[in-house]
Amino acid sequence: MTKELTDKILNYLDEHEEVNSLDLAEILKENHQKIVGAIKSLETVGDLITTKQISDRKWELTSEGQHIVNHGSHEAAVYKAVPDDGIPQSKIMQSIPFAKIGFSKALTAGWIQIDKSSTPIIKKKVTSITDVTQNDLKNLANLTDRQRNDYKKRKLIQEIIIKSVQLGKGLNFSRKVEKLETELTADLLMNGAWKDKKFKPYNFEALGAALEVGHLHPLLKVRTEFKKIFFEMGFTEMPTNNFVESSFWNFDALFQPQQHPARDAHDTFFISDPSCSTNFPMDYLEKVKKVHSEGGYGSLGYCYDWKIEEAQKNVLRTHTTAVSARMLFKLMQEGDFKPVKYFSIDRVFRNETLDATHLAEFHQIEGVVADYNLTLGDLIGILYEFFKKLGITQLRFKPAYNPYTEPSMEIFCYHDGLKKWIEIGNSGMFRPEMLLPMGLPENVNVIAWGLSLERPTMIKYGLNNIRDLVGPRVNMEMVYNNPICRLNKIKRVPLQEKEVEDRKQQLSKYENKSCGFKQSGKLEKQKLIIFCDPKHPIKFIESFCYFIKPYISISVSSHVHSSVQQLPNDLLTFCSEYQNSNENAVIYFTVIWKAIGIDPIMHLSGMHQIMGEVNIARYINRLIENAYPDVLPYESKGVLYANEIDYYLEKIHSILHANTCNDIRKKSRYIMGENISIVDILLETLERSKQRQHK
Repeated sequence: MTKELTDKILNYLDEHEEVNSLDLAEILKENHQKIVGAIKSLETVGDLITTKQISDRKWELTSEGQHIVNHGSHEAAVYKAVPDDGIPQSKIMQSIPFAKIGFSKALTAGWIQIDKSSTPIIKKKVTSITDVTQNDLKNLANLTDRQRNDYKKRKLIQEIIIKSVQLGKGLNFSRKVEKLETELTADLLMNGAWKDKKFKPYNFEALGAALEVGHLHPLLKVRTEFKKIFFEMGFTEMPTNNFVESSFWNFDALFQPQQHPARDAHDTFFISDPSCSTNFPMDYLEKVKKVHSEGGYGSLGYCYDWKIEEAQKNVLRTHTTAVSARMLFKLMQEGDFKPVKYFSIDRVFRNETLDATHLAEFHQIEGVVADYNLTLGDLIGILYEFFKKLGITQLRFKPAYNPYTEPSMEIFCYHDGLKKWIEIGNSGMFRPEMLLPMGLPENVNVIAWGLSLERPTMIKYGLNNIRDLVGPRVNMEMVYNNPICRLNKIKRVPLQEKEVEDRKQQLSKYENKSCGFKQSGKLEKQKLIIFCDPKHPIKFIESFCYFIKPYISISVSSHVHSSVQQLPNDLLTFCSEYQNSNENAVIYFTVIWKAIGIDPIMHLSGMHQIMGEVNIARYINRLIENAYPDVLPYESKGVLYANEIDYYLEKIHSILHANTCNDIRKKSRYIMGENISIVDILLETLERSKQRQHK
């Protein structure tokens, strides 16, 4: 039907040169919306037709106004309903529609009167009337503006806008629509058909379609973060691809007695097929059996009848420490001992009661360090370093019991969100009864710690129920959209009056210096993300925003990365006067406080990065210069001028990194003479920083 309608439109246009869509709808006996739809379809064909949007305003009657045209005005209806001898007011109010309005209007016009001698009686006051309202509504075109407004207020007429399209011939007008090709295919090239085809123009500014790619689950994202930490600390990952483990490696090799409650079916999943394992290193097995039943290496053991049948039972591993035992045994089978650091992150299985914080399957993170003469102090030091990289600095340790570690410690950290101490892991030093049967030297100690992957992930993502993280209740949008960490938006802290005055006084040198500069180019909207360490804040942004705000609308938002435990108080007011969530801002800074080191990092579109405060300032200067070349002149004033600014920028870079006090002499009031430059703003930032340090 659409193809048939477009052909009719083109045929009519070919004969009449120009036509309105409303007229076309009457001529072709079609709905006007269908005509407009067909015209829009023709508009997609390049220069086939010309179109012009037309809006006509007209007045029309409302339903109440139409009632007046047909039956007379409300006041006239009331007058006609009054007999010569009068009628009670209550009766007339019930006898005709719109009686209340009509009674008021007729009374105001002096057509009727009320006799209140007894019961209120309505009587005619004049012998005849002229229904002006009805006559006016029958001739809408002749109404004055005052009359239209009056009847509009009474909701008797309404103004409507009729939109139509004026249609004409385009430069490439044709009675037939040829389909435009969208792709230059191999077939068109081979047979030469492309020469006679018309191609749809490419829109090089259009965004590409989003690729249907996979998304990492939050557990995988956090696991990757943990792996990075372990690799940074020089650890080697252990192979953990065997979910099924024998009771020997899962319990016995760890000096866990065979009557221990954890080896009961209520806590452990036992495998039915195959139910047993028989491939064990027999020499090592005998040593394990002896230390369990008789003792050894200075230990009394457990003094019970150790049974091989219990050790042969296959289980779903209850912890990855079984892998640690295998790796330590393998280490000694390869020859002389050498210090090692191992880690693993993988699934373990326990017969738990399912609730909001427990599943039968979860991930365990384990770190193991074996070296000569290690002490509990080494364990505590490594734990502090390990959790510091996670952004956790407040730790506490509580003595605990584990069958295979002595001493043992539970690890607690302070949770700022919950405002309390929570347990996050377990740790300890492997017992000699576990290590010496493997052949490790007596002066070698092994320290280890473990924690779950789910709990820190839930803390990072703000989840209260583990079923929202794993299982059928998981929201896929959470998987798609959640970042690796939580960014807590800083609550805006308004500046005190004294702080506002201090800043104005410190930056008064810039005021009105550049007033009157004209914009020479258009500055596209810029969304700039800056990662900055709170220990080395990029205070340059504050001075820059103050200087540039007369010319460009700026908005700044601040967030705290989960690696930062507490933001310094002076950063709570960082750029607070620009944190206005202005959607029309030309430059939008997103500052993320994150522990990254001395140099801030700015992310640009396309995932490009600019590192260092001076380089960020240089990039922003170029942005401003494109639109306002006279505000912060840089490269627009020539190579020599730009080289001199670069020279001073390098000196500032040296001051920032070497913490030197090199003095940069100014030619006059400003470093470059008469013109304010980005160097002056950076120097102002350095001076303010020095003043704060002295205070």
